[in-house]
Amino acid sequence: MVKLIGASLYVPATHKHLMEVASGQRLAHVRSLIMCTEDAVADRELSYALFNLSLVLANMPAAGTAERFVRVRNQEVLARVLAMPGADKLTGFVIPKATQYNLPAYCKLVRDTQHVLMPTLETAEVFDDDQMRALRRLLETPGVRERVLALRIGGNDLLALLGLRRPRNMTLYRTPLGPVIARLVTTFRPHGFALTAPVFEHLDLPELLSEEVAEDLAYGMVGKTAIHPSQIGAIESHYRVSASDLRAAAAILRPDSPAVFAMNESMCEVATHRAWAESTLERSRMFGAYPEPGQRPRVSLERPQLTGPLGHPQPTIP
Repeated sequence: MVKLIGASLYVPATHKHLMEVASGQRLAHVRSLIMCTEDAVADRELSYALFNLSLVLANMPAAGTAERFVRVRNQEVLARVLAMPGADKLTGFVIPKATQYNLPAYCKLVRDTQHVLMPTLETAEVFDDDQMRALRRLLETPGVRERVLALRIGGNDLLALLGLRRPRNMTLYRTPLGPVIARLVTTFRPHGFALTAPVFEHLDLPELLSEEVAEDLAYGMVGKTAIHPSQIGAIESHYRVSASDLRAAAAILRPDSPAVFAMNESMCEVATHRAWAESTLERSRMFGAYPEPGQRPRVSLERPQLTGPLGHPQPTIP
């Protein structure tokens, strides 16, 4: 079963509160933190970003409230981060502009570590089905498959290649990227590779964000990048499970369930719905479930549903 991630908060490695966030003193409800040294950091700020990151890695506790990743700028930056004291406290790395040609070099750098990788699909190769199948074959090789936690879809970079920007009146799935994302799902998901959804860059359109996250889930996305703390709760509220889905999933997984039965006015077929049922129960465990009418909400005890200001500047992450 693929791993659920939920909302991943991107924070520039130059951020003044990076230590507090990485240590869980701020935004303790964040499940997945990505400290960025790539597009969120200007060329002139890279030296300071790496210095700030080195202080954070050396001084943050080994066990954090979130899984902690670094989005590296290139292979040189990955090598420098790996050499920093405290790099072993990281869960892994987000690889930018990953292709079948550069990913082996990144994998070689982490070969003797426990780190996992999240390659980002955001280059022109993404539009080439043959290139994506070749990348999948690489990901399936021993020594690589076990490193890959999920594949991230870089929506803004892909739109930029088309000379476009995300519109303010429709979800990403109603742009030319909709069919591209669908092909990525059918190329990678049947072979066990999870995908996460692109950022939603408009902070003043919560209704459209909500609509897009619902579509993310319909496409099987296991997470979505957040560029501001205010988006975390909005994203993860959609990962909560309805009471009817929770009942159906539990029924499908019962050992004594018939092969086919009706529930909630829908057909439930154990052989074909088992993977959905297992994923639904895992979502309920991580994110909670909506209550039955008249009952109090059942929420996950692993991450309280909190909100709180980070003091984050206007988003600089593409």
